[in-house]
Amino acid sequence: MIRIVIAEDQALVLGALAALLSMESDIEIVARVGDGLAALAAIREHKPDILLSDIEMPGLSGLDVAEAIAREALTARVFIVTTFGRAGYLRRAMDAGVRGYLLKDAPSDVLAAAIRKVAAGGRSIAPELAEAAWDAPANPLSDRERGVLRLADEGRSNKEIARVLDLSAGTVRNYLSEASSKLGAASRIEAGRIARDKGWL
Repeated sequence: MIRIVIAEDQALVLGALAALLSMESDIEIVARVGDGLAALAAIREHKPDILLSDIEMPGLSGLDVAEAIAREALTARVFIVTTFGRAGYLRRAMDAGVRGYLLKDAPSDVLAAAIRKVAAGGRSIAPELAEAAWDAPANPLSDRERGVLRLADEGRSNKEIARVLDLSAGTVRNYLSEASSKLGAASRIEAGRIARDKGWL
């Protein structure tokens, strides 16, 4: 059996994925969670073969979870299923060791076959996305700049960001200024939009 944790913050999509995959005789859903922190906890607890995850989720993104799995040398292989075909996301996913990457409009039989391939040690990446990723520019933001900019893009003030990340407000301003400069943006709002459009957040 291929043991899977599904991480998806939209309850309807989470239920649909679980229902579809549960119909496969060789797939077992061991946990369903709605955010990245819960996904990481479920992986540590259940030690699944596959994490099937969305990208944009509360707490930690699917890519953040993939990076944590790599850092902790956990055995789960990460398979991203998302609505976002941005080349920057795929490039970051590949750098994080993600083994599968499909868009949510892929047919269910394609998803199941791709999961089996990844579980067997292979890779399954939508070919049209893989081609775009090779030509995508590298993300110029550091991990800290990306984290600060992500919170700013959520509408948080410098003081709130400083509290969340245990930084001074001045340091937060410096990170936002540096990120805006790297992206050629006139403001933090524009910097957030550019980074999100590129798939760099």
